[in-house]
Amino acid sequence: MKLILLITFAAAASAADYDLVIRNARVVDGTGNPWFRADVGVKAGKIAYIGSLKTATADRVIDAKERIVAPGFIDVHTHIEGGIEKVPRADNYLTDGVTTVVTGNCGGSTVKVAEWLKERQATGLGINVSTLIGHNSVRREVMGTENRQATPEELEKMQALVAQAMEEGAVGLSTGLIYVPGTYSNTAEVVALAKAAAKYGGVYASHMRDEGAKIEDAINEAVLVGKESGLRVELSHFKIDNKNLWGASTKSLALVERYRREGVDVVVDQYPYDHSSTNLGITLPSWALSGGDKSLKERLAAPETKLKIAGEMKAHLKDRGFSDYAYATVASFAGDHSWDGKNIAEITKLRGAQATLENQVETIFNIMTRGGAQMVYHSMGDEDVDRIMRYPFTAVASDGGVREFGVGVPHPRGYGTNARVLAEYVRKRKVLTLEDAVRRMTSLPARTFGFKDRGMIREGMAADLLIFDPAKVQDKATYPDPHHYSEGFDYVTVNGILMIDDGKLTDARAGLALKR
Repeated sequence: MKLILLITFAAAASAADYDLVIRNARVVDGTGNPWFRADVGVKAGKIAYIGSLKTATADRVIDAKERIVAPGFIDVHTHIEGGIEKVPRADNYLTDGVTTVVTGNCGGSTVKVAEWLKERQATGLGINVSTLIGHNSVRREVMGTENRQATPEELEKMQALVAQAMEEGAVGLSTGLIYVPGTYSNTAEVVALAKAAAKYGGVYASHMRDEGAKIEDAINEAVLVGKESGLRVELSHFKIDNKNLWGASTKSLALVERYRREGVDVVVDQYPYDHSSTNLGITLPSWALSGGDKSLKERLAAPETKLKIAGEMKAHLKDRGFSDYAYATVASFAGDHSWDGKNIAEITKLRGAQATLENQVETIFNIMTRGGAQMVYHSMGDEDVDRIMRYPFTAVASDGGVREFGVGVPHPRGYGTNARVLAEYVRKRKVLTLEDAVRRMTSLPARTFGFKDRGMIREGMAADLLIFDPAKVQDKATYPDPHHYSEGFDYVTVNGILMIDDGKLTDARAGLALKR
């Protein structure tokens, strides 16, 4: 009996106070307040103590050496479906300081939320993952891609799918109102689905119906959905994507601010680049895409219809301030990956034709009838990017996905969004202070999306933490050469487990599938 007691006492005496202690840190806590010096103790995946821990014991001690300790970044606008299955550690996000993401944006998501989250957890996650329920996916499930209004019966089925997804843990409803089939819906349909989601709380995240000439109408619609449903409103990847209107962010931001002063909970998110990225189909009129690939091919096979589509494309191009499609670069085309990284004018020449506008339209038709492509578009102006960045209720979000290293020529935002903010907009341009930049990547998105235990360094909160030198953090990904991880995030913990240790990715899988 005495021997057993002695062993028990010895074990108790040798047990460390903490799993991890970070000493000599400058803590940027995520609130926007000035940094302060402190040690941070982590135990059982939580932040257990903030203060002086000079005599505390720990299984692992890291000397921050006056580097910054900040909350892990929360990226609330991602499209990780299809990528997280292949790279569950999500290397491109971890190396950019991201520890939590929200997917299911722009109206596209799984409609089986519980099953999808369970599968992700089973594969082992490097980051925390949550999802919205997408309007386009719900509409496609019930109505296909038909260009018409929903019947009362169809609307009821869609509401039921939204409610089920929310019950299973979705953090809100997303729309992509420029995409098929969501673009065929009216505002009343969106409001009805938002009301179904609002019974469970959450957010309405909208890729609005327009981001150029009609952006104010689009903001008004998004705010109306929030008002009618009671959901918080997140305006996704806020921008001005019409070259003729570069500079108009003064008006769009003023409208957002007016609504906030009137008591509407509306915020925006943004990626720090002047190029956007989405599919090639957006260059065609939406009616031409109704019914899917087969219907499009039939329309293009009819000379008069094809001429009408081409005419509308040219008119839309002119309205947006572009003379041709040289501003549109292929990121990934399964039909011919040798075209990846080349713009439509260059591809037209590769096809043996002069790069006239008519021939460029033919190139687009060729790609669309062969499955379409993911694109990168130089559609924004730096003046608007800077102005939106300065707006205090702009969160940082990549609009990216989990990347297979070396595959395709994707937008560099998938690798470098957060590092770029710290390097370019804090250190170089001084658009933001370090503390405010961190706030936009942590507590602001956490507040909007209801992550109550993340986004700040507070005792009892999840130990998603970063250690970095703000003078050394740097994005390395570029448009022609995007496959480079960000540098400078020396240590990254997810739920208290080191995922990056002294600059090197570990084999741990500490991420959680987060439910509303």
